[in-house]
Amino acid sequence: MGGGLENIVASSIHHAAPARARTMSKTPGLSFSHVGIYVTDIAAMEDFYTRYLGFTVTDRGTLPTPHGEVGLVFLSRNPDEHHQIVMATGRPAGSFNTVNQISLRADSLTTLKGFHAKLMDGAPISEMSPVTHGNAMSIYFRDPEGNRVELFIDTPWYVSQPMRVILPIEMPEAELMQWVEGHASKLPGFKPRAEWRAEMARKMGLA
Repeated sequence: MGGGLENIVASSIHHAAPARARTMSKTPGLSFSHVGIYVTDIAAMEDFYTRYLGFTVTDRGTLPTPHGEVGLVFLSRNPDEHHQIVMATGRPAGSFNTVNQISLRADSLTTLKGFHAKLMDGAPISEMSPVTHGNAMSIYFRDPEGNRVELFIDTPWYVSQPMRVILPIEMPEAELMQWVEGHASKLPGFKPRAEWRAEMARKMGLA
């Protein structure tokens, strides 16, 4: 984030990090909390993220900035987090988009497939692309203002990254998991996720 939005988000109330982040880290100070994005049509963006992705508006309002008044909408799917996404007015129409992607973790393959079906049923998106990275299964798409969004689940495996191939997400879940494992097992670096995690914990000084 930059400019006025960075100052706005920095001044917001900090809330407790999710339990997963608190229990994993032995290093002091930081855990990821939220992302802020500038938008052109804040009403349309609010409608998309609440209607199709299940976010709740936790607050809204305006703040003065050195560049003029900014409208804000705060969104969350977690009652422990006041906001996971904050949208701010002020993005010029047709401007270059510096957001590479906004990634949201689904709680199961059933949920991921459900979102895929819901988004394909008339949602105002573009460039829908189900893929596997070997260590994750994802659907990528662009929201109404062209920001790339990823919904994903982790798999039980690790493979060397980057890696990306098209995912036949319409397959039944058990068959899809077998397909993904069969593909991943032939790739460089393939190992159980638990083994990779232990290596990373040692590398990060957490083991």
